[in-house]
Amino acid sequence: MKPIERLLDANANRAREAMRVMEDAARFLLDDASLSADLKRLRHDFAAAMSRLPNIEQTRNTPGDVGTTVSTPAEGDRRSVRDVAVAAGKRLSEALRSLEEYGKLVDPGWAAAIEKLRYRGYDLEQRLVAAIGPLHRRQWRLCVILTEELCTEHVAFDVAKDALEAGADCLQLREKSMEAGELLARAQGLAELVETHAACLIVNDRPDVASICGAHGVHLGQTDLPAAHVRRRFPQLIVGVSTHSLAEAKAADAAHVDYCGVGAIYATTTKQRKPSGLAYLTKFVERYPDMPHLAIGGITPDNIAEVVDAGARGVAVSSVVCGAKKPGAVVKKLLGAIGT
Repeated sequence: MKPIERLLDANANRAREAMRVMEDAARFLLDDASLSADLKRLRHDFAAAMSRLPNIEQTRNTPGDVGTTVSTPAEGDRRSVRDVAVAAGKRLSEALRSLEEYGKLVDPGWAAAIEKLRYRGYDLEQRLVAAIGPLHRRQWRLCVILTEELCTEHVAFDVAKDALEAGADCLQLREKSMEAGELLARAQGLAELVETHAACLIVNDRPDVASICGAHGVHLGQTDLPAAHVRRRFPQLIVGVSTHSLAEAKAADAAHVDYCGVGAIYATTTKQRKPSGLAYLTKFVERYPDMPHLAIGGITPDNIAEVVDAGARGVAVSSVVCGAKKPGAVVKKLLGAIGT
């Protein structure tokens, strides 16, 4: 049974390390006493469970472990506190699953106890990632929403490139009717492009595509998948939600979204909804001063000054940039009005 015992020892170490990383996040980054205590209890209960398999550490053979020299680029890719917490949570669940399955060969009763710990770990992972949400938030100044049919002067990729070179710090890919395969290919190309400009890519509606292509996040409308569900299933993604009223903003905040679309500010050809206007923008900023947001809807260089005066720290635009002969010039005008 020595190989099985080596396997159990290795996964026990992985689980302990993951729980410590998660507990440190709750304790030192969030100052969350309840979550920190629950993670500590999980760690102690796990230690008690492992005491039922004494001396398995004596089977350890780190120099002879063929897996110690194998690694992947993803193991070194941590761009945020949330990335660290998510990686630890996934490592914990994987380690506990392996312990549970192989533990059935040693002691089925012990394996059943590990299963209960695994479910507790799932819940704590979700609580931790949700709590870290505010640390994951970022306030963009200008997001350009890309839709091919609106790019009447240049192809969408060239519009994106010009916009980024002019200073846009976020792109959103919005193609409602595009087939999934083509959408993924386009998203992958944009994901590579934003990396060279230290900007972010958001995919509209499709968290699956956003996750596969390596985008930073997903934007959801009021009739799309619930933000809370997307947060649990894709914890590595920034999650944004369109809001048109304070009631919708309250629901988005309760779902721990990372930013809100606020609008429509003015009438727009891409949305038939009645504009919420500048009054809603002002109320949103007053009610949620720390929530990143993007004012959206009919914003142009001619009216952006009053949008900024109403409290906007960032805006999202589409046709005014996508349909421009010189997209970069329009972006610079908009950024000039937003300021630093």
